[in-house]
Amino acid sequence: MRNKYILQRHGETIYQTKKKEFLYPWPDFVTGLTKKGKKQARDAASRLKNKNIGFIYCSDFLRTRQTTEIIAKEIGLSFYFNKRLRDINWGIFRDGPMKNYLHFFSSKKQKFFKRPAKGENWRDVKKRMVDFIKDIDKKYKNQTILIVSHGDPLWLLYGTIKGLNEKQLLAVRQNKDFYPEVGQYLEL
Repeated sequence: MRNKYILQRHGETIYQTKKKEFLYPWPDFVTGLTKKGKKQARDAASRLKNKNIGFIYCSDFLRTRQTTEIIAKEIGLSFYFNKRLRDINWGIFRDGPMKNYLHFFSSKKQKFFKRPAKGENWRDVKKRMVDFIKDIDKKYKNQTILIVSHGDPLWLLYGTIKGLNEKQLLAVRQNKDFYPEVGQYLEL
């Protein structure tokens, strides 16, 4: 790749606290950061300030937008939205109990190829994330680019760039390797 990438996950929302058993709405322009999530974004901004970031791209969902606004203000940069950086579309399961979505699959491996009605599977998310990074990598050279997105899309992108196949992706997800915690980032 021609550039360096930093993959930042949005800060905490109520879906990591009070609504853990539910899926986000999709598209989600209403779920903002908690007080802790805003602090996580400020902390990330402090750590990212000296990374010589030239450009910031983010998902257009509210939680990523708020995270990005805090970071961008601290770094002194503007940012760009890209719909390909959105969280996975859970289709008919969106904004509902997570258990319904999980029961739709007989194994985690099925999440790569089985698609809920009106939704995406992991291969769909991986494709749009990889397409995004290829387009950005052609556009710039020798830049450090911050990408603010969501857990699964960032995990799929990071693992794919590292050359992992689907079996390996599942293994590192289970171990929380390559899977950014809320408010954390990974460097490529």
